[in-house]
Amino acid sequence: MSAFFESRPSDSPYIEIIWRGHVEHDYSPVCPADVRWNLLFMKRSRWARVSAEGATSQFVPKTQAEGIEFLVIKFKLGVFMPHLPADRLLNSDAILPDAAGQSFWLHGSAWQTPDFENVETFVGRLVHQGSLVVDPVVTSALQGRPAAASTRTVRRRCLRATGLTPKTIQQIERAQQAATLLEQGAPILDAVYQLGYADQAHMTRSLRRFYGQTPAQIARAGHA
Repeated sequence: MSAFFESRPSDSPYIEIIWRGHVEHDYSPVCPADVRWNLLFMKRSRWARVSAEGATSQFVPKTQAEGIEFLVIKFKLGVFMPHLPADRLLNSDAILPDAAGQSFWLHGSAWQTPDFENVETFVGRLVHQGSLVVDPVVTSALQGRPAAASTRTVRRRCLRATGLTPKTIQQIERAQQAATLLEQGAPILDAVYQLGYADQAHMTRSLRRFYGQTPAQIARAGHA
């Protein structure tokens, strides 16, 4: 195994999931498109880096060197940092400056690097200080509830909070559902019709864009 991963859910209304891991050998994953942004904490020996990673609108090849340890806080849709609008982070990241010791600068303040167990406390402090907020209009719209705003306003606020339009979020999440079905052994045509793709070619284009793989490749990987 090239890398070890461990994750846990959270009862915070701001956090989607928390995970950590370490790289045992040089590791080059292909990461699917992801509608949620995250804070990434990495360290290796005396080197450390903190970055805000934006949502991605296509698959992203990555490379991680041996010995790196990491902690990821992935946030729920609609949660964002006003001083780092998500539309500026799309398919990119922002490296946060180092401060003294195991800390970093964020929005004019020095913050202690959290660990796997106290992430909720760290995020709670960000919320209390106003460095992390949630847009209820975006949350309602993406959960399918009626939004007290026009379609144009929802699109604009969704771009600010997520970096993506509601339509692109829907496309990526449908591709994720398709990949899950294929990994679980569902026939390709069943996934096509169950998820409302026009035809197999339509789903294939979507998975190539968002996963970097064809349906057949994803299905084979699920049985490996």
